[in-house]
This record gives sequence, C-alpha cells and structure tokens, in this order.
Amino acid sequence: MKFSKITSGSLAAALVVALAIPVLSTSSASAATNYAKITSASQGGGMAGLIKACQKEGQLNVVALPHYWANYEDMLTGFKAAYGVKIDEADPEASSQSEIDQSNQLKGTTRAPDVFDIGLAVAAKYVGTSTFAPYKVKLWSNLLGSSNFPTAEVTPNYTGTMTIGYDGSLGTITSLNDLLLPKFKGKISLNGDPLGSTAGMNGIYMINKALGGTFDDISKGVAFFKKMTDVGNFTLVNPSQATILAGQTPVVIDNGYLQAGVVKVFAAAGKSWKMFTPASVGSTYHMAVSAWAPHPACARLWMEYTLGETGAKVFAIGGATPTLWVWLVKTGRAPAEGIAAIGKSKISAEAATAAQTLAARAYLKTAWPAAVGSN
Repeated sequence: MKFSKITSGSLAAALVVALAIPVLSTSSASAATNYAKITSASQGGGMAGLIKACQKEGQLNVVALPHYWANYEDMLTGFKAAYGVKIDEADPEASSQSEIDQSNQLKGTTRAPDVFDIGLAVAAKYVGTSTFAPYKVKLWSNLLGSSNFPTAEVTPNYTGTMTIGYDGSLGTITSLNDLLLPKFKGKISLNGDPLGSTAGMNGIYMINKALGGTFDDISKGVAFFKKMTDVGNFTLVNPSQATILAGQTPVVIDNGYLQAGVVKVFAAAGKSWKMFTPASVGSTYHMAVSAWAPHPACARLWMEYTLGETGAKVFAIGGATPTLWVWLVKTGRAPAEGIAAIGKSKISAEAATAAQTLAARAYLKTAWPAAVGSN
C-alpha cells in the first residue's frame, strides 16, 4: 500500500527547470512572476495570485498517492473541485524512493511530478541536493516539526502508528507468536519493501520493538520475519485495499490510518477487520515541491491546500494525524469530524531518526533477502 511508498513501503527532487515556465502577472505587482522561484504565496500575489496562476497552468502532477492512503481520494477530489484544474495521478503504489527516481527520469518533461509525499529517511537524504524547491505555506510555523527543516525544502504533513490488521474471521491475534500458527500460512504481508518503503521499514521497527529491540539494532525484528517465512506464513505480496478485499492478503502489517479505512469497508460488507498493535511505532510523512515541477504554481497551491485547515480536516477524517492538529485543537479550530476520528490529543508514536533508518536499510540490504527471500 504506498509500497512502490511498491511502499509506499523519507523527501523529493530540486532541479534545473527544463521547461519554459509560463510568465504570469500577479494581482499585487506589475512585474511578471516566476512561480518556480517563489518561496511563499506572498511573493506571488498572495493566494489569489497563486490560484489564478495555477488555473492558467491547468494541471497538477502527483505520484504515489493511493486513494485509500490518508484519505487522499477526498484530498484530490477536493482540490480539483476547489480550483477547477486536472490532476494527473501516476503510479499510486510507488515508494518514497521511487517518487524521486521517477522525478529524475522525467525531468524536463510535462509528465514529471510536481509534488512529493515521502517518508523521513528519503526526505532527509535529498534535502540540500537541489531536489526540492523551498516553499513555506501560510501556516508553516504552526505545523508540528516544521522547524526541523528551516530551509522549508520539505514540510511534515501527517503522522500515524503502525499496526497489524487482519480479517476477523481468522480469530483474534493477541501476541506475535500467534503469527506463527498454521492457520496463517501464506496470509501475512508487509506494506512495501523496507529498503525503499517507509511503511515497510516501520513494520520491521514495530515487530523489533515488541521483541525488545531498538531502532539501532533491528536484528530481532528481522529474525522474527524469518521465522514467519520459514513456517510459510509470511509472503512477499505487496498488500493493497484491493488485495485485502480479494482475500489475498488477510493479515497486513501497515499504517493504522489505512487499517481504519479497511474496518469501514469490511463493516459495510457485514464482516470485521481487527487490529493488533504489539508496540507503538510510527513516523511522519513529508511534502515537498519538485525543483523542476512542470506546474510550479499548482505545486505550491497543493501545498497550501493540503497543509492548511482544509487538508488537515481531510487527513484527520482519514485517521491520519495532520501536523497542524495540535494548533487546531489549541485554537479551538479542530473540526468535529476530525476529533471523532482521531481525538483531540496528538497521537504520539516512537519514531526512528533519519540516520537510524539509513543505517537500518544498509543492514537490510543483505539481511532482509537472507531472511525472507526476494521477489
């Protein structure tokens, strides 16, 4: 599920603008504005100027945004309805690293992604490499964690907690050892390849922590995945909502906000989807504008939309905690629908640092295929 975010499974690309950027007039200045260079809406005629410029561009290119992921279906639909522009959605199941790779491959074309939604490790890896275009949204100072990226090349957008979701007809999972039982043969999957997927990496972290491991030593978690593989229970099938509904992946290690969506779908069909969380582990995703975005005004408008109050409500209803949430609750602006979905408190889960994840992935390069095989 956001695997290939084929995970999802850390941030995105700063580049030489190879396309001719439309020269547009702003509502507040007589000089033409190059929207590929502005670092705030105020530099482009405010929100009115940004909206007008985006509507002239007429399109936004996104990548790795599955509709079931953090309520992105409603986010995409809302953006199109609000501004009347088309959205080209590429490779919904791509991983964070794949987003950057695709951007580099498509650089200089009109098909290149305008924006990215990536995990921390990938975000940190590319900050300072001219992959992202710095941009501070209007509410930037109110976003939890934004100060960690003072250049505003990337901005934290939402967070969540990992869990193990499963078809209720399989019984009840109360411990990790239950996952070694014969009834789970060929039924357990992980959201994405941990070498490129944030969700996949966090799945290992969660199992590892439950077994007494640390973010600096994930060998216990890897060893448990090997146990599940050896008894035939763990598979390398990348789960998605489609594979879950088809019964192909009835036990999924994934983000809790995605599992919450499956719960609703199952309930509507008269079935139950349960969750078991052996340890509290999660992470924050980040948003960024591509340095060579073919639609630079729409890219920045998308940032304003998703990282503002409207986007926060959409994320919260989908079960993800927006980084604007603490401010919204504190100021009494948190929407009732969001409170009903995630509560008033910030959902806090232990998270690895970018350095710890990079080290873990270096270890996994050989340890992971040795433990579970490869596709």
